[in-house]
Amino acid sequence: MAHQAGVNNDADDSGRVSLIYDPKARGLAFQGLLIILVGAMVYIGVSNAINNLARAGVASGFGFFGERAGFDIGQSLIPYTNDSTYLRAFFVGLLNTLVVAVIGIFFATVIGFIVGLARLSKNYLVRKFATTYVEVLRNIPLLLQLLFWYKAVLSILPSPREAAREAGVEVAFSINNRGLYLPRVVPEDGSSLIFYALVIAIVAWIVIGRWAKKRQMATGQQFPVFLTGLALVIGLPLLAFLVTGLPMSLEYASLQGFNMVGGWVIQPEFMALLLGLSLYTASFIAEIVRAGILAVSKGQTEAAFALGIRPNLTSRLVIVPQAMRVIIPPLTSQYLNLTKNSSLAVAIGYPDLVSVFGGTVLNQTGQAVEVISITMLVYLTLSLLTSAFMNWFNSRVALVER
Repeated sequence: MAHQAGVNNDADDSGRVSLIYDPKARGLAFQGLLIILVGAMVYIGVSNAINNLARAGVASGFGFFGERAGFDIGQSLIPYTNDSTYLRAFFVGLLNTLVVAVIGIFFATVIGFIVGLARLSKNYLVRKFATTYVEVLRNIPLLLQLLFWYKAVLSILPSPREAAREAGVEVAFSINNRGLYLPRVVPEDGSSLIFYALVIAIVAWIVIGRWAKKRQMATGQQFPVFLTGLALVIGLPLLAFLVTGLPMSLEYASLQGFNMVGGWVIQPEFMALLLGLSLYTASFIAEIVRAGILAVSKGQTEAAFALGIRPNLTSRLVIVPQAMRVIIPPLTSQYLNLTKNSSLAVAIGYPDLVSVFGGTVLNQTGQAVEVISITMLVYLTLSLLTSAFMNWFNSRVALVER
């Protein structure tokens, strides 16, 4: 009877347990209290920062974005001069970071897959060369590799005057300590049709790919999607180029004085950063690819051979699709690392976001809180977008168990 009385004391007349003894209610109360404490800490921190900045005479806010930058940037994908605003300088640094990150991810993926497959090669020399590549590059700090490419390789190239055979003579290709000079395509009237043809070819490639997949699922017959799409991407723009009367010309670089003028130049800072990031990240991707392939049971290969499937089709249709389930999650981490490691560009003078916005703009405006916060938010956004895309891609290539 005493025990029953104790139980009745913990419940109201309707038979419901008191909120004090309800685990869900206690959990909500503690979470609400934690939110209040975190909000109070953030409010106190922000208030102290604003008061300290005001006491030190440092301006706060984002009004500096509209002010004149007053400094030059060596490489810009959009029009920029020293009369441009700080906001323009921010976008220049952001675009430079995005370019090196996207191109670096592409080359690191290609090189990493090739080296990863070479690590499993039956050829002794190929296997040992791939192993040496992985063990050497992934155990040397990335910063040292960037300095090696920039200081020990690219900076010791001959000057433009020494690299040119004759002053004033146009060259189709030239590499020197000022950069890599390539012909620049100059569009003329009617060249827009070539671009439209390329877009149509890409869309047709996608449509054919989807049709071929449905056809294979229904009949089991394969269609050469890659070769057909490649023919469209090359053939349609080429046909438009011929039909419109060759509406493009090439501008070659030429030596004038002590430097090359004209053409399209890839600066040595960009090349050093791209080489360092791509080769370094590829060494880790190679191990991820090797581990993913080894994770697939050998019985899968033997079963494919027993069915008469050729080795190249076995790798492409049986081994790699199953290995992708193991490869993609750690591959995402390497993509994130490459994007964040691009901030080391400041060491070799490449004008990325950290160098331009987190460096020059910060030093000139003195608004450290705003500049650093925006820079951190940009890298956080890039990482979240990359993770979201890779998670979507992982869900598309994942094998569905029946």
